Amino acid sequence: QVQLVESGGGTVQAGGSLRLSCAASGRISSVLKMGWYRQNPGNEPEPLASVLGAGLTDYADSVKGRFTISRDSAKNTVYLQMNNLRPDDTGVYLCNAVVRTLDSFYQRDYWGQGTAVTVSS
Repeated sequence: QVQLVESGGGTVQAGGSLRLSCAASGRISSVLKMGWYRQNPGNEPEPLASVLGAGLTDYADSVKGRFTISRDSAKNTVYLQMNNLRPDDTGVYLCNAVVRTLDSFYQRDYWGQGTAVTVSS
């Protein structure tokens, strides 16, 4: 089994910053990709940013230039630095990891429980 634990959410005023963390633990053989999604009630999770094992990153247009994803591969941890936050950044931020475990050749997705971010105007 693999567990993802997020931290760093909270309430901030528009224009402020937050840094989210997500640590993966368990019977991990390799982590191929880690990323962040945002979800609001009634909506599907929206992909925001991802980082591959080689360090390649990808961002949604809505967060480019404001959010930065980074990864500490030794700790199986991913970070999301969020600057210049806007009220429409409000939501539950979910961590996702594509992992190959020690028990299987195949990779699969794992999700964290989420951390809430509220941006007030």
